[in-house]
Amino acid sequence: MAEITIRDIFEAMPKRFNPEAAGAWNTTVQFHFGDDDWVLSVNEGTCTVNQGTNDNASATINTNADTWIGMITGDVNPMQAFMSGQIKIAGNMADVMKLQDTRLFSKN
Repeated sequence: MAEITIRDIFEAMPKRFNPEAAGAWNTTVQFHFGDDDWVLSVNEGTCTVNQGTNDNASATINTNADTWIGMITGDVNPMQAFMSGQIKIAGNMADVMKLQDTRLFSKN
């Protein structure tokens, strides 16, 4: 089995996005993984991702690639990662919490 990468995760997000679960939610979230930065935007029922930075993001998530991949694959508990300082969040915590909604992104 091939190892999953940050790029794999972010490139899959628009395909797995469920606009009905997002409803009227609009946001931009910045992700920093050391030297690898990604931006997730949800706007009017669409989801886009871009590699790079956005100074106007509502929230910023800082962690390393291994922790984030572990959270996505279920090997790392997100709450434990947050409480232990492996993941740091700045800005609108509600937007970050919404990302945990299991209806927002399908598993397939």
